[in-house]
Amino acid sequence: MEFRWLKQDSAAEAIVVFGGWAVGPEVFWHLEGEQDILFAREYSDLDAELPDLSGYERVSLLAWSFGVAAYAHWQQGRPDPFQRKAAVNGSLQPVSRGAGIPPAVFRRTVETLSADSYQQFLGRVFGAPQDAEALDVEARRAELLAVERRGDAPQVRFSRVWICSGDKIFPPANLARAWAGQNVSHLDAPHAPFDRFAQWEELF
Repeated sequence: MEFRWLKQDSAAEAIVVFGGWAVGPEVFWHLEGEQDILFAREYSDLDAELPDLSGYERVSLLAWSFGVAAYAHWQQGRPDPFQRKAAVNGSLQPVSRGAGIPPAVFRRTVETLSADSYQQFLGRVFGAPQDAEALDVEARRAELLAVERRGDAPQVRFSRVWICSGDKIFPPANLARAWAGQNVSHLDAPHAPFDRFAQWEELF
């Protein structure tokens, strides 16, 4: 795992984004706001440490897709710097018949991963065909196997949870079960819903 600043202007608030598998930070670049943005990616291991964020008045977390479980695993045993946390189309049980991606679907993704299957995956993520993207197949397969090996993440309470009715990656009914009793907001959008938002603040 690595943390990388997308924007750092000595703002009053920092948002730490745990992104999704094999999708870069480009999905967030249009979002406006004065916050500094720190992006986490690549979940083959969870050894990276946050930079010193103690100078910020507020630190928020946005976790998307596999970033939700990756965050919860990463947070275990570390001090929690976040005043608020939002989860978008992800689960603390990332591979689960009833509360995540069904194991058979996940297995098929791992075993058939290729440049072509990745393009199909991106089409499902965004709800429309995407421009061709390069893929390091073995590195991304290793990342999926690490997600599977880590299994269910520790329980974490999020201040806001988003579930999108058009999600073709995590079945919305599974996410509804996974987040029962939490502060859930529903949106008619695909797995990557960020084009429905203009400001970072709207996600919290």
